[in-house]
Amino acid sequence: MTDNPGTPRPRFAIIDIARGIAIIAMAAYHLCWDLSYFRFIAADVGYDPAWVLIARSILAVFLFLVGVGLVLGHGKAIRWRSFWKRWVFVVAGALAITVATWIVFPQSFVYFGVLHAIALFSLMGLAFVRTPLWLAIGVAAVVIALPFFYSDALFNEKAWSWLGFWQVPPPTNDLVPVFPGLGVVLLGVIATRLVLASWAPRIAAIAPTGRLPRLLAILGRWSLLIYLLHQPLLLGLVYPASLVFQPQIAMRSADFLRSCQSTCEAGGTAPGLCTTYCQCGLEGVETNDLWSAIETGIVTAREQALLDAQNRQCSAVIYPELNAPQ
Repeated sequence: MTDNPGTPRPRFAIIDIARGIAIIAMAAYHLCWDLSYFRFIAADVGYDPAWVLIARSILAVFLFLVGVGLVLGHGKAIRWRSFWKRWVFVVAGALAITVATWIVFPQSFVYFGVLHAIALFSLMGLAFVRTPLWLAIGVAAVVIALPFFYSDALFNEKAWSWLGFWQVPPPTNDLVPVFPGLGVVLLGVIATRLVLASWAPRIAAIAPTGRLPRLLAILGRWSLLIYLLHQPLLLGLVYPASLVFQPQIAMRSADFLRSCQSTCEAGGTAPGLCTTYCQCGLEGVETNDLWSAIETGIVTAREQALLDAQNRQCSAVIYPELNAPQ
């Protein structure tokens, strides 16, 4: 299979629109992640199960569309020049993300994120654009299913975690492992081959009109460049805003109350009494400037005495009998 520049490659508007929607969803998720990281919002976007599900759903769509693009671009003949040009661009972007996150987040830098995965999966997926469908289906099934049945502590290490068989997720802001990620790309390959075999003219004829579809299609055509640029632009807005508004100061009070309420209720105290107790505790922390002790866990003798006195005072608020004369 070689380049065939004389044959025009059809463009499917519906696929560009799907890419446009996906890149908007990805940018929206990253905006929420940034707002959460800098404490503008209370949601723990990186770990909350609902947010994790959203992130994985968006990622799955992205990887599926990588498989779609491989078939549309190279299903009849591999256009090597075009492939390598785009591949080098993706690799350069992946390396840039690794370097940037190493500087900004050295403990959780991105060493095998979305772009790293797209670069590798594009190479691997290219082998399946013209193989027998049964082979692509079989490999996809194994790649997706295997992580559910096999794991090993060896893959907790960064050096091997990109394969996907870890028992404890490694500390990184973005990790897209081969298993099951490659399998999702192959699902895109399989689905596109099946659809094109029967409905290619119908799919090509779908051309939504209007400003919104056109805008989405444009975003879809430039989705890779947008992916590279959107997070630096978002951080360039959110980080300076965090320095000006200092949302972490307001958010730490909410975090304190939430944690205190949970601990208090777990000890068997009624929710209403816990609310009163925790509000009293928050006032004491702010009055005595004990935030450093609360947040770091490093407590001086003076701070410990203040905390003990505060605990007795707040306990007496909800249990007046503690103040009764003996």
